[in-house]
Amino acid sequence: KGGAHVNAVMKDPRTFEHIPPELVGNERRILVSDYSGTSTIFHKIHTLWPDLDRKDPVVREILLKLKQLENEGFEFEAAEASLEVMARRMRGELPTYFELLGYRVLVDRRPNEEPYAEATIRVRVGDREVHTAAEGTGPVNALDLALRKAVGELYPKLRNIKLTDFKVRVLDATRGTATKVRALVTVTDGEEEWSTVGAHDNIIEASWQALEDSIIYGLMKNSE
Repeated sequence: KGGAHVNAVMKDPRTFEHIPPELVGNERRILVSDYSGTSTIFHKIHTLWPDLDRKDPVVREILLKLKQLENEGFEFEAAEASLEVMARRMRGELPTYFELLGYRVLVDRRPNEEPYAEATIRVRVGDREVHTAAEGTGPVNALDLALRKAVGELYPKLRNIKLTDFKVRVLDATRGTATKVRALVTVTDGEEEWSTVGAHDNIIEASWQALEDSIIYGLMKNSE
């Protein structure tokens, strides 16, 4: 149903829109979900590659990958930056800005003291291996700061990218604290705002996935 809707909108927007959205300062936004068909995916990636043919195998490959990730707990309706990162990676167009080699997150809570969070991270940046650590107000903040510290020297524009929102959602309440969670990160570089998503049984790993995509997307947009 969703794919048929999008297909109709692309053929004749007047069938679903009483006025062109541009007339009131808006723009058409097609949402991506596990109900998406090839028309929805094609509409999204056509903005990245205007010359891409609808029958290109990559359209189907991205659709299958998206549905697989949706089944694993990811959701791209509010995280289109993650969708673009995934699509560019699948087409072999995503530069390797850094490669994660490992991370460790420590949270220490003692009586009558505030919780203490520290993250250490190892990444490969170019031909160098960087091992660094950072303290934060919480484990996700510490991990974010450690990553920025590790790659910030090579990518100074990271200073302009600020986290504006962080949300975590439980996907299966029947499993209590053992359930898989979805993390949604929103950041801005002062001119544009974008959101990314991660999903995992481990809340730190879900957060890392979203943080990693947010940084990669920011580096990609700034490099352009």
